[in-house]
Amino acid sequence: MFADCNVLKHLEIEKILSLLASKSRSELGVSYALKLQPASNLDELQKRHRLFAEIENFRDSSGELPWNSGLAPVDGLLASALETGLLTGAELVKIRLLLKTALELRQTLLNSSAEYSSFELLAKYLRDFSEETEMLSVLDEDGRLYDSASPKLKSVREEIRLLREQIKAKSRAYLNDAALVSMLQERMLVLRNSRHAFLVRQDAINKFPGIAVDRSGSGNSVYMEPHSLVRLNNNFSDRRSVEQHEELKILRGLTEKLLARRKSIQTAEDVLGRVDFLYALSEIMRADGWHMPKLSEKTMFRLVQTRHPLLGKRAVPVDIECGDKFKTLVITGPNTGGKTVALKTAGVSVLLAWYGCPLPAAEGTVIGSFDRLSADIGDEQSIEQSLSTFSAHVKNITGIISSAGNKSLVLLDELGAGTDPDEGAALGIAILDWLLKNGALVLATTHHNPIKHYATSTLGIETASVEFDVETLSPTYRIIMGIPGQSNALLIASKLGMPQDIISRAETAISSREMSMEAIVSELHRKRSQLDRENSLLETDRKKAEALKQDYENKIRQLDEKREELLASADKKAQNIIRNAEDSARSLIKNLEAAESESSARRELEKKRSHFSKITVSAEKREDKKTAKKSVTAENRKLEEGDTVRLIGTNSEASVLELRGKKALLQAGSAQLEVPLSKLEFVKKHSEKIKYSEVKIKVERPVNVPSSIMVRHMTVDEALPVVEQYLDRAYRAGYDTVTIIHGRGEGILRRVVQDLCKQIPYVAEHNLGGPHEGGYGVTVVKFAK
Repeated sequence: MFADCNVLKHLEIEKILSLLASKSRSELGVSYALKLQPASNLDELQKRHRLFAEIENFRDSSGELPWNSGLAPVDGLLASALETGLLTGAELVKIRLLLKTALELRQTLLNSSAEYSSFELLAKYLRDFSEETEMLSVLDEDGRLYDSASPKLKSVREEIRLLREQIKAKSRAYLNDAALVSMLQERMLVLRNSRHAFLVRQDAINKFPGIAVDRSGSGNSVYMEPHSLVRLNNNFSDRRSVEQHEELKILRGLTEKLLARRKSIQTAEDVLGRVDFLYALSEIMRADGWHMPKLSEKTMFRLVQTRHPLLGKRAVPVDIECGDKFKTLVITGPNTGGKTVALKTAGVSVLLAWYGCPLPAAEGTVIGSFDRLSADIGDEQSIEQSLSTFSAHVKNITGIISSAGNKSLVLLDELGAGTDPDEGAALGIAILDWLLKNGALVLATTHHNPIKHYATSTLGIETASVEFDVETLSPTYRIIMGIPGQSNALLIASKLGMPQDIISRAETAISSREMSMEAIVSELHRKRSQLDRENSLLETDRKKAEALKQDYENKIRQLDEKREELLASADKKAQNIIRNAEDSARSLIKNLEAAESESSARRELEKKRSHFSKITVSAEKREDKKTAKKSVTAENRKLEEGDTVRLIGTNSEASVLELRGKKALLQAGSAQLEVPLSKLEFVKKHSEKIKYSEVKIKVERPVNVPSSIMVRHMTVDEALPVVEQYLDRAYRAGYDTVTIIHGRGEGILRRVVQDLCKQIPYVAEHNLGGPHEGGYGVTVVKFAK
């Protein structure tokens, strides 16, 4: 369906789509919504509705489709990279996250395509980005390249680490010299302008053996490079330059490969945005009670209890229909009566449905097939307060007429307004007559009586009005189908205190035919209001009767349940009495000495046991009957292999392996058991038959895991999850030992890390570092074999 930009603007579609997209989980959903266009034909629209319905079913049965809260648009990054040829590490990580999520989504869609046919069509838009995600795995989560990104990078970083150790070793001589230490502002070596230096006090600058490289922010101290570190610093600076050049080379290579697949990445971003927007629509539908309209091949619409999305729940729901029994609907009534709101509600609802969205409407809403939506709206109620002249209206309507066909929906607001009332009304009638003869579906509003008379007397045109409360002098916004609206001008004037003789003169000035028509309409409105009140009372009584019926059925069900509970309790007590009596009888027989007395006692015991046995059998039958009511046999449900069932009275679930007449062979964990169907309760259908022999578990070994991790300067809450995750990855990567660098400080972080190591089962031992390993500042962890 086509709708030009002026129609979208007058109906404020962009604002409505932004409102719907506000429930999205990322900017992807918002971007997709603002680029969305109505479906081009009914077949495409049905596909959109089918996809939404299947995603809803998937969410109910299997949970959410793959998603990541960190997703963000990347097409802008790729567009910039076309000019610069470079994506930063952080930007590449964003793209990697999008590609990884797209890959996971694609796999899920394909795995579920047998049950959800729309998923396969959606998955076709997603390419296999396995190679790209693997390629980008050389970056850590912060966008820094791992040493393994290239042999040269690994080599130069090893040289840098060695130089750093040599520089630290040299600097210890300064820190161990009391005379030199007294010149320092801080007892630490820092990196300043790519040079390792000490912060020296202002008064000691001329005494310190070194070269000034920078001044502190306060200006009271100077960063000075010791003479003994100049050569090492030169080498360090040179190696850092080589490192940066190699990193830049790797990033440019990664950028080039991604730009070669830009179109596929753009498509993946659109698909993820679509999934996110559909998630937003689903959330709105669930939270606010919206419904997906039914689709019809006829050119018509039927709106049931529909609200304008921008007005929300404070809007009065309206019922409007057009196209089924008549092709044109003319809504009449006074200004500010709600006609334009009703017109816009209809236009917005049709458009939203053709976007593939649910509507703020009740069940029973139907949207038909259209190829064009045209509108001429004198938008006095728009936020922009855009007022159009009569000539602009005529020009716009001329364009509408030239393109209108038998599958067009035309919205005309305040038809015939803006000029002489008689000429405007005559032009309005001619326009409606032309559109009717050419088969267009028309929804028009007006307050002109001649147009009202034309609508009531012409076949194929229906009238409606917006209800007006004459007591409060305000519209109720309810649409009344089949009855034209009143202008109520004289009535309102009278209510507001206009002298009666002026009102009488006005009535005299109106022709008798006009007054007769107004009187008939007034009587129709009075009778309609009376019928509505009676219907409201009947509906209230019906709801009360329904509530009483439901209450009665609930009470009967509660009584039945109580009766079953009482019988079950009585059976249990009876069985306890039986067991106690048997135990007492056995004890008595055992103690009897006389053989005759023992024989007599045994006969008496057998009589009682027979009686008690009947009680037990009766209790068991009642329990079996109670159980059978919930069974698949009682529900007349046919089980299939792979279905999930539950043994009645337990929480254990099992899968059906084989049906054997009135029994079923079940797989419950590692055990197999045969159970009567009368004792099984249905849980869910199988989605796919699984051959247990084909199930394989594959755990991939992590790559690019460093041999040490730095958590120094972190808080305990920040460090713990980082260390725990690192140890897990390092253990799975195959390390024998790793190093956790936590620093000396007050020892709090060290103790917490070591307590964590004690709790991890695959940690064999952990010790403080040796003299050359960092001492108290590190913990060396050794993994179990």
